[in-house]
Amino acid sequence: METRYHEYAEAKWFLSKIQDEFRGGKISVENTYKLLEKLDIPCSFSHVKNVFKENDIQRQGKITIEEFRAIYRCIAHREEIIEIFNTYSENRKILSEKNLTEFLTREQYELELNYSISTEIIQKYEPIDEVKNKGQMSFEGFARYMSSPECLLFKEKCKTVYQDMNQPLNDYFISSSHNTYLISDQLVGSSDIWGYVSALVKGCRCLEIDCWDGAQNEPIVYHGYTLTSKLLFKTVIQAINKYAFMSSEYPVVLSLENHCSPGQQEVMADILQSTFGDFLLSDMLDEFPDRLPSPEALKFKILVKNKKIGTLLETRERKGTQKQGQVLELEEDMYEDDDDELLSGPETQDVFFSRLQKAKEISFSKLTGGVLATKRSRKLRIALALSDLVIYTKAEKFRSLQHSRLYQQFNENSSIGESRARKLSKLRAHEFIFHTRTFITRVYPKLIRADSSNFNPQEFWNVGCQMVALNFQTPGLPMDLQNGKFLDNGGSGYILKPDFLRDATLNFNPNEATRNGRPITLTIRLISGIQLPVSLFPGKDDTLVIVEVYGVPNDHVKHQTRVVKKNAFSPRWNETFTFVIQVPELALIRFVVENQGFITGNEFLGQYTLPVLCMNKGYRRVPLFSKAGANLEPSSLFIYVWYIRE
Repeated sequence: METRYHEYAEAKWFLSKIQDEFRGGKISVENTYKLLEKLDIPCSFSHVKNVFKENDIQRQGKITIEEFRAIYRCIAHREEIIEIFNTYSENRKILSEKNLTEFLTREQYELELNYSISTEIIQKYEPIDEVKNKGQMSFEGFARYMSSPECLLFKEKCKTVYQDMNQPLNDYFISSSHNTYLISDQLVGSSDIWGYVSALVKGCRCLEIDCWDGAQNEPIVYHGYTLTSKLLFKTVIQAINKYAFMSSEYPVVLSLENHCSPGQQEVMADILQSTFGDFLLSDMLDEFPDRLPSPEALKFKILVKNKKIGTLLETRERKGTQKQGQVLELEEDMYEDDDDELLSGPETQDVFFSRLQKAKEISFSKLTGGVLATKRSRKLRIALALSDLVIYTKAEKFRSLQHSRLYQQFNENSSIGESRARKLSKLRAHEFIFHTRTFITRVYPKLIRADSSNFNPQEFWNVGCQMVALNFQTPGLPMDLQNGKFLDNGGSGYILKPDFLRDATLNFNPNEATRNGRPITLTIRLISGIQLPVSLFPGKDDTLVIVEVYGVPNDHVKHQTRVVKKNAFSPRWNETFTFVIQVPELALIRFVVENQGFITGNEFLGQYTLPVLCMNKGYRRVPLFSKAGANLEPSSLFIYVWYIRE
């Protein structure tokens, strides 16, 4: 009797939702799509078209109410969800509050759960009033709950700023971009304000600005000695001012690649002060005269990274004085490493391209003990007005780890090219980590990456480099890792480094098998795909999934499912993979969906990357994103996650 009542209630509810649409007879595919949306069933129009075609029996491009019911069941009543529901339902029709609580605690690991949480879920997701009023959940409600944001893989806690934000800046990984103004390649591509806007919207906290003398005393931003287009410096600063704190309230660092004359440096200083006002940090904080402040202490502040002459105390003493026309000279050693600093200083275009060629020819053999064999010096002229705007982010040439240990000041930051940084991370990891514990270190792509390609940032996070600068405009694995890592801590752009990269008493080396860590054993059952992106090649939906872990070298593992032929709508894999992750604090996990190819290789369909420790346990949905980072909802993977920490 109870079963029949529920069947009647469900049929009555369904008819009440759809009957108005069929008063005029049959409906088209477009109206079918709209009706599914009205029923809170997320769906892709391309998949709806395919299912519609299969159920349009008379091939008239219109369907009856019964044909719509079949389409609805095909999309909303997924077999794998029915199996879970039936496991916990006593009559395969209804979940009581007790049944739902049992599911949530046993499968979803909601260990601090009580009946009131189950009641809230029923009230929120159960669409049939007669069922909801009895404190029960039908399959319709359960299906809506399982496809809701509450069942996503990413932990709710990690969507908030939950980490300690009161440690010094050098204790954090900081989301950083390289040549932020470029939106394509490094030699002839466009410079565009959108480069800064999109980076800030993604939570980037360190932006690079290449500054050069422009006409009519207006500094410009572009990639010097190339054919890239030019932007006005003031336009860039105005855009940054508008978007700086939209995604995060934590400090933004402007890394100035300053090639301007002293006169135009003064113009830059005026623009920075007049545009940012009190947001610009132009004096040391009283509590931090000799140590770096925390992100919390620098909330809503803009920091300028540039060359600086003199101490912070001298800067304070000059506050409010007239600085116009005052120019300071600084002699700086130039070390020609692999390709890293071959662009610095004023030079002709011929010299630029000869150096670009030289960058391609230099090998690691020219490095001797961390100090480079080739050395020259240059004189820099710095406007005092701009120098005094540099407080905790003074740009200082990196000479060697030993030199930094002896002479580098707490507020001095160094930038290291990827090739040199890679050599240090592989051959002198302990010393490099000792360095990054104390000083903010920025790693940037080598010059010969004229196509704006990126390196794998993981190897530099492994040794504690705070600012690993990538070309945000270039999609692919490196930016997937970047975006995935900085999903954590509320997308604030600041992630507290693990204690073994901050505590000098802990002897950590990412290149060695870890003895003192707390590894986790992670098991992932890849159950199915949900309305996966359709292949660009019609009729060729042969889908597979790659699951890979990135972290310290020993943790880098990749697993792949079998191929499910001709099914992007609801492929079933039911394959289980196990990972033993030695250093989970640094590990990211990446899910990649591909269409099997033969001649040209596999076709990328979508991916999702996140920190391993930000994963929920239990039955979870993995959202998918395009190569360019667009959300492909409702395309997703359905998985089961379980892990235990030793």
